[in-house]
Amino acid sequence: MKNYLNFEIELKNLEKELDQLKDPYNQEGLSEVDTEKISEVQNEINEKLKNIYSNLDPWQTALVARHEDRPKAKFFIDNLFDDFVSLSGDRFYGEDKSVISGFAKFDGKSVLVIGQEKGENLETRIDRNFGMMRPEGYRKTIRLMKLADKFRIPIISFIDTPGAYPGVGAEERGQAEAIARSIECCMSLTVPTLSIIIGEGGSGGAIALASSNKVLMLQNAIYSVISPEGCATILWRDPKKTLEASTAMKLSSKDLLQLDIIDEVIPEPIGGAHRDKDLTLDNVRNAIKKNLILFSDMDKEQILNHRKNKFLSIGRKKGFASSSNFSENLLIKENFFNKNIAKLKKDKKFLFIGIFIILITAILIAFI
Repeated sequence: MKNYLNFEIELKNLEKELDQLKDPYNQEGLSEVDTEKISEVQNEINEKLKNIYSNLDPWQTALVARHEDRPKAKFFIDNLFDDFVSLSGDRFYGEDKSVISGFAKFDGKSVLVIGQEKGENLETRIDRNFGMMRPEGYRKTIRLMKLADKFRIPIISFIDTPGAYPGVGAEERGQAEAIARSIECCMSLTVPTLSIIIGEGGSGGAIALASSNKVLMLQNAIYSVISPEGCATILWRDPKKTLEASTAMKLSSKDLLQLDIIDEVIPEPIGGAHRDKDLTLDNVRNAIKKNLILFSDMDKEQILNHRKNKFLSIGRKKGFASSSNFSENLLIKENFFNKNIAKLKKDKKFLFIGIFIILITAILIAFI
């Protein structure tokens, strides 16, 4: 059974009519299918979808990002990766089922995959805690990210959470410290890291895993410091002012790309990712492949500097201020010696030439 949002009522009626037209068994018994009428209704549905989804406001985008049928992290992990081996536990407290993590193969190469999983139905959503991670979840991902860094394995994260779990037990076990350490770990990694926001990217629960070299975002996903309802309650003391809050927060992929907070928008099928999951899967696969190739020629230091410079530059070139004095001194630059040593390590021929020149220079200095 399909689920419809409140602004899709016309679509619901049309698709119900289409299903009846396709069914040869009506109230009068077996009848001939009217293919011409089916084609006409289908074209009308396609036109409605285009009109609705090309003019979504920020609050409607948030509703699409939370859609029940939207593909979740488990769907992407099952269909994008081969030989996935799930790893559990943080070695301190226990297992957190709201995050799926483990090593797998992508395009024949090893990767670490991390996915915040909301669940597909009520039972699995309760079991997964609606995608809200606890401290043990963050500590598990830290453990695995350090392991991936040790063995030079790229990391791919799927972000989909309303936020970190705010319960008493989580706070007692050090929720804030776990999130902070996760961000610190992400920023210190020397392997390529990609984060893909597939639904909701909420608050510290998202940024704890999205401090990556590249932050990608599905077209109808959202990424914000707080939920629109929470923002409306704080600013206007009225949780119904979600549209005003969503607009002010700039949480859509289009706005975030303009502000350079994310690096790329992955297109979705017309009507949202849930209407054509296979096409969404292909778009995500191509985006991952393209971005992993980008880092294939970079060494450890270049990857680390790329990530640090990315976050240091956010809000300095573009933002809410009318002008910005962006200082190039904030960028982390490689000194001449380290840069050339790295080049020599890559090319053995130049390494031998370099050693030869150093020896000749040392001999000449000795004679002089």
